[in-house]
Amino acid sequence: MPGADWHDPFAEDEAARERERRRAEREARRRGTQAGLGEKVAVEQQTAVSQSQRPAGPPARAGAAGASSDGVGPATAVTPTPQVTARETEVPPAVSSPRRPRPFTGNPLMVRRLIGGLILAVAAAIVAVAIGKVIDRLEGSDPPPAAIIQKPANSITIPEGLDRRQIAELAKKSGIKGDYLEATKKPPKGFDLGKYGASDAPNLEGFLFPDTWDDLPKKPNVDDLVGRQLTDFQQQIKGIDMSYAKSKNLTVYDVVKIASMIEREIQVPEERKLAAAVIYNRLAANNPLGMDSTIRYYLQNYDEQLTESELAEDQPYNTRIHPGLPPTPISNPGADSLEAAANPAKSDAFYFVIKPGTCNEHSFVKTEDEFLAAQEEYQQALQAEGGSPTEC
Repeated sequence: MPGADWHDPFAEDEAARERERRRAEREARRRGTQAGLGEKVAVEQQTAVSQSQRPAGPPARAGAAGASSDGVGPATAVTPTPQVTARETEVPPAVSSPRRPRPFTGNPLMVRRLIGGLILAVAAAIVAVAIGKVIDRLEGSDPPPAAIIQKPANSITIPEGLDRRQIAELAKKSGIKGDYLEATKKPPKGFDLGKYGASDAPNLEGFLFPDTWDDLPKKPNVDDLVGRQLTDFQQQIKGIDMSYAKSKNLTVYDVVKIASMIEREIQVPEERKLAAAVIYNRLAANNPLGMDSTIRYYLQNYDEQLTESELAEDQPYNTRIHPGLPPTPISNPGADSLEAAANPAKSDAFYFVIKPGTCNEHSFVKTEDEFLAAQEEYQQALQAEGGSPTEC
């Protein structure tokens, strides 16, 4: 028989197993409490909402199926039933904490289609507005902006053969500021008229070289334009051989006068040197030049037929009456006319008359009889046409 201090060797194993069982139960209860409390809160919130929406009745049971009233029970009993989950989704809690906005996780294809549709709609609206404006302008209801009409001039083209007044009008229309006629009365500093035999010239007529300028300032004035014209004249005249004209006792200013008449009388380039020859021959014979272009310059009449009284008027520019060159140039000639005026063709022609039925071509003849015959032909064609008998 065992002694008093004997103990069962299996007792400690049994106690250990008991302790382990109790520990497992406590752990299960702890997990069940955490889950059950959450479920209890959700169910109680749902119950409170349901009771507020239904007539008063017996209080509903708290807790979920399979859970105790305090939410503590077996771990398997804390899983929400499908009924509670659905209800919880339909009826949000009465008080909830603010939620962060969720990023858009829609269909990328749908997003692209929506964006594409918006772009197409905006483009269609823009096109519709543009078409409407075009139609309005065509109908005259929407005039072009003033900025288009009054675009600042930084480029100008001056054709050969214009006089000071005509250039002044062109400069004004081109947006060049200032009084061009006033700016061309006297030469600017550095331009010496005496160098060209024009000390007594009343203005710069003849020296205002025609050209195209694309380098004018953004807001040009007449001084900008005149300065460029005079610079161009100086450059052009340097390249012209004046030896023949000087041999005939003609100055550069005389050559400019002859060139200015050639610009007004001649439209066919090949005739420039022939016309210069006629002028040289008539000057040598001390005969009046008989150039109607000089009379037109004086009268500022470049379009209408000259009358008999105008052709007979005694004024300084009437080269039908007064022999020699006119007092000043009658236009501003280009390089080709200056070259022809300095170096005329070798011809004994003394007259030239427009050929009817041509585009301003001339007959160059030597004798007066040839001239009268050509002149009669022109007059007959003039009367038959009731105007200029040219085909330009």
